[in-house]
Amino acid sequence: MGVSTTVAERTSGLGAPAWVRRLGWATLVANIGIVITGGAVRLTGSGLGCPTWPRCTDESFTPHGALDLHSAIEFGNRTLTFVLTAIAVATFVSALQTGRVELRRLALLLALSVPAQALLGGITVLTDLNPWVVAFHLLFSMGIISLAVLYVHRIDHPAELALAPRSGPYVTLAWSTWAAGWVVLALGTVVTGSGPHAGDAKAPRNGLDPLQLSQLHADFVFLLVGLTVALVIVHPSRATWILLVVELVQGLIGFVQYFTDLPVVLVGFHLLGAALVAAAVSWVVIEVREGSGPAR
Repeated sequence: MGVSTTVAERTSGLGAPAWVRRLGWATLVANIGIVITGGAVRLTGSGLGCPTWPRCTDESFTPHGALDLHSAIEFGNRTLTFVLTAIAVATFVSALQTGRVELRRLALLLALSVPAQALLGGITVLTDLNPWVVAFHLLFSMGIISLAVLYVHRIDHPAELALAPRSGPYVTLAWSTWAAGWVVLALGTVVTGSGPHAGDAKAPRNGLDPLQLSQLHADFVFLLVGLTVALVIVHPSRATWILLVVELVQGLIGFVQYFTDLPVVLVGFHLLGAALVAAAVSWVVIEVREGSGPAR
């Protein structure tokens, strides 16, 4: 039925409603998962377990000739790219079968993000885990997560059927919350780049003061929580409440990890929280801009 065909009107193949939704959610979950596995590489000091790229060693794509725990962890994370690729390809095929241009474009961007992220990962290795490159590598993943949230939303909310985008103070508050969220995420990567978890004992740090950066990061966290509370008051939806809960849990983990000298397990959970913040704040701004609820 052309561009206006909705997912609900498809009945078979990967373009069927159930498969489109499953693959959309699989894409979102997989991109959150790759953040966690990438964090595990860094937190175990395995960032240079495969010291070159695209090969693992100068002689081989696999670490079998010099296999140890660090190389196994790093190589394992690299092989997960193939899982992500398979999911991205299946998602793109399902989007093609829906006949909807908007889903096709979003799915194509998600698919192209996989080799782009792999290339960026290679650059982090070739630059010996330069902290600024590592930070961008993580933020790029957060951007992919945000895009995956938009894709999941578009499955059942086609752009051509959406209400006219809202404007005014109500939407400005949502965009301000979104912007504050991304500042918090960006500052979090810079704080990490000044701290002890470099991914390898010889990897450089960014040379900035961890104490001052942590304070600045905390200041923006308070701003983010304040803006989210305001959103909950004026738009008490499931999305805004989930965002607030995620922020509060994430903030608690952040404070505990700071005062307990950054234990690896808590830092890992904090990474998961960062990915969930990126997803939740994207969901909120999409919902407020065009979703249900009273216009302000």
